[in-house]
Amino acid sequence: MSQERRKVGSVAYQEASPAYFAKRALKRHAAFWSLWSLGVAAVISGDFYGWNVGLAVGGFGGLLIATIFIAVMYYGLVFSIAEMSPALPHTGGAYSFARSAFGPWGGFVTGLAENMEYVITPAVVVGAMGVLMQSIFQNPPFNVTGNPWWNSPVTWFVVFYIIFVAINVRGIVATMRFTVAINVLALGILAFFFLAVIFSGKLDFGLLFNIAPTSGNSFFLPFGIGGIFTAIPFAIWFYLAIEELPLAAEESHDPKRDVPKAAVWGLTTLIITGALIFLLNPAVGGGAKALGNSGQPLFDGLIAVFGTGVGTTALALIGLCGLIASFFTIIYAYGRNTYSLSRAGYFPHFLSVTHPTLKTPHIALVAGGVVGCILAIVVYFISQRGGASAGQFVASLLNMAVFGAVISYAMQCASFIFLRRRLPNIDRPYRSPVGVWGAGIAGVIALVSLVSLYTNPLYVWGVVGTLVYFLLGVAYFAIAGRHRLVLSPEEEFALTAGQHGHPETEGYGQTHVTDIPGGGGAEPAPQQAPTG
Repeated sequence: MSQERRKVGSVAYQEASPAYFAKRALKRHAAFWSLWSLGVAAVISGDFYGWNVGLAVGGFGGLLIATIFIAVMYYGLVFSIAEMSPALPHTGGAYSFARSAFGPWGGFVTGLAENMEYVITPAVVVGAMGVLMQSIFQNPPFNVTGNPWWNSPVTWFVVFYIIFVAINVRGIVATMRFTVAINVLALGILAFFFLAVIFSGKLDFGLLFNIAPTSGNSFFLPFGIGGIFTAIPFAIWFYLAIEELPLAAEESHDPKRDVPKAAVWGLTTLIITGALIFLLNPAVGGGAKALGNSGQPLFDGLIAVFGTGVGTTALALIGLCGLIASFFTIIYAYGRNTYSLSRAGYFPHFLSVTHPTLKTPHIALVAGGVVGCILAIVVYFISQRGGASAGQFVASLLNMAVFGAVISYAMQCASFIFLRRRLPNIDRPYRSPVGVWGAGIAGVIALVSLVSLYTNPLYVWGVVGTLVYFLLGVAYFAIAGRHRLVLSPEEEFALTAGQHGHPETEGYGQTHVTDIPGGGGAEPAPQQAPTG
């Protein structure tokens, strides 16, 4: 393969040898039920914890109104993704959409934001898992007193990352089978909880409004209109990560049919479970007031229904499945997102190398796990020194994850609108029923959500830190990444206006740097062309 490079605007592409793509091979396995489970499982932990902090900052009414608006946003987003994903069936997902709509810079900014979302989100989930495990062992039958090192949340963070990154590395077959099983368990646990609350005789909807209102406000909106905005990040947590499904496009048997269907039905499933947990969990025990600062709201709900004891602890251990479901599947997401950005050269190339026999992006999976685990540990110790509650510790990480999410949402909605205009003739097996207007409304709500992250002083510094990291990532691309791009399927599709870049039918590497238009012409590469 000729070692050449070609400048295209402000970026440059390097020629990649066949060995480059051979070392980055994936395996197709996923079908509809696997994809539906992947989408639901990625989000289902949002019903188990995290959302409840919205009660503490917005009250029941504030969180209710925020959740309705966010549900509208997600339907607009998911319908847009359902159209774009089969039209651009690449594992790049959001990056792929924005790359074709806005060029390399737009693709990188969107991909980086989504990467931050998916690396930070498992840290949020493992934070709740660690807090829950510590609480379980402090209750009957264990009754562990003090805080021994083995029952520290930090220890549990490390243990969970090691176990579930390892399962993801085992391969797409093992990943999807585990995803389906853990998703069914998580939904079963929620169904059991809903029925237990309804038939417990302890259901009291008056508890939804037991937060004392601040001056001039009502029990419905105890913190006024401003509470709606501070509750938005926690409303997002009900649905965050459903948009990861396009990342499975190159591992799906039929991405053009199955990804859209799984995305829409997955979101509808989550709308139903989210509405039920929102109404029932605060309607027992200490109500909205007590639940708002809880680090394990579902466990507290079980205690309210069944009391403390061995049986309740056993249920909590089973309930851990809901957290594991999201933790495991979002590890999958950051692995594929990192893989796609690295394969195209936006991130260092070595991160996209796949295991020679398992065909999983093992380096990307381990690297993201290390970053996420360190982040969880650092934020935990900072929260401990500041006297924050378990719920506030988790909420700090949650707000950081939402920062990346809403930037990627706004960019994906804008990509949908621009792709309709710039590439009107590409094959679109699925058409969004809400079209450009639906994408536009969803994009506006995403931008409002971004602003809302800066309205809560309790969590704003974590969001500012995430912004700094985001800007450093942009600086890396400006200095180094933009000179090392490779014609991965996402890049092929964008540069050929959809004529090439269809890995499910063409394979990889059909376009070469000499085939693409460029302002600088072909020239010898200043460094070795990527082969590994």
